[in-house]
Amino acid sequence: MRNYEIMFIVRPDIDENTVKNTVKNLEKVLTDRKAKITLSKELGQKEFAYEINKFKSGYYFLYNIEANDDKAVKEFDRVARLDETVVRHLIINLDK
Repeated sequence: MRNYEIMFIVRPDIDENTVKNTVKNLEKVLTDRKAKITLSKELGQKEFAYEINKFKSGYYFLYNIEANDDKAVKEFDRVARLDETVVRHLIINLDK
């Protein structure tokens, strides 16, 4: 099993239901590809040190996952890049 840590930031100017739907969709991307979510934390809205895409803050989410291969992580990366509600994301392989 490979262990990964994923953090992503959602835009601050959208309503709460859209934020929840974005998080559910990203979780579904992982679980549909047989990744196991071992930790999920909503870290709340935080101010950025500098503007990102004209936003000064965002909603932070942190996930730890276990996966047999990197298919789930690669698909998460692809979907997060295409999703306009995700400001930034970061995936770290904890095994290296």
